[in-house]
Amino acid sequence: MPKAQFGPAGNPDAFYAAGHKASAEMPAWLASQGLGAYEYQCSRGVTIREETARAIGEAALRNGVRLSVHAPYYINLATEDPTIAANTTRHILKSLEAARWLGADRVAFHIGGPGKQPRDRAIERAAALFLAVLEEADKQGLLEGIYLAPETMGKQNQLGNLEEVLAFCALSEWTIPTIDFGHLHAVTGGRYTTHAEYEAAFDLVAEKLGERKAAAVHIHFSRIEFTKAGEKRHWTFGDDYGPPHEPLLDTIVARGYAPRIVCESAGTQAADAKTMQEYYLAALARRSTDPVTHT
Repeated sequence: MPKAQFGPAGNPDAFYAAGHKASAEMPAWLASQGLGAYEYQCSRGVTIREETARAIGEAALRNGVRLSVHAPYYINLATEDPTIAANTTRHILKSLEAARWLGADRVAFHIGGPGKQPRDRAIERAAALFLAVLEEADKQGLLEGIYLAPETMGKQNQLGNLEEVLAFCALSEWTIPTIDFGHLHAVTGGRYTTHAEYEAAFDLVAEKLGERKAAAVHIHFSRIEFTKAGEKRHWTFGDDYGPPHEPLLDTIVARGYAPRIVCESAGTQAADAKTMQEYYLAALARRSTDPVTHT
């Protein structure tokens, strides 16, 4: 049975403390930590050179590390500004190109914000531009083997609640959701702390996108401080914030899912990814020896 993969978003403090400098060294370092996923950050722009990307990709292949890319934060598919729309298209296409160089199989991105538009109108505009971007990406041969993964967002004034993300993912076979449970925890004022809440989220994904996509979603996870407006700051597993990871992982194990789980803790993202992986593997082991699961 396929297993979930765990790893960090970007390079953690411990990587640099160990004397490493280049991202091409990350896959081997992650493998030494027993981790099997890495999300390369293009959040401030796609500036990676093809040579560097291919070096990272080759190292990831050698070390059994699965790669994803986080596209630039500047993306806004709902914009009414033609210049921003053109830049948004360019950011997504460049992210797909970088993913191809890296050998990554998914690109996480933010849908954007509504600005002064009504939310339903902004979503319609965002979907229309996204379909145009998908068409252009297909023409350029950038889609095959790489999923675009819209992310659930953590602030009230951003597009990307769970229902909106799933509607985007229904637009193309080359989309899967990035479910950021820290963001969902923040934007809902503290939900996603119980098994029932995690179950309901996966039930909705399966209902809207089918069991196959539900079983292989892209997940972001971290502890989040929030206000009435939503997300305020990412913290670490050592800090006293939610959501808890245990009910999420229990739910994944119970359903037999194998998502990729990228930890976005502030500086300790690899160590916290390892904590999640250890809990997950222990839960898998308990389930395999539980006589109730074999009746």
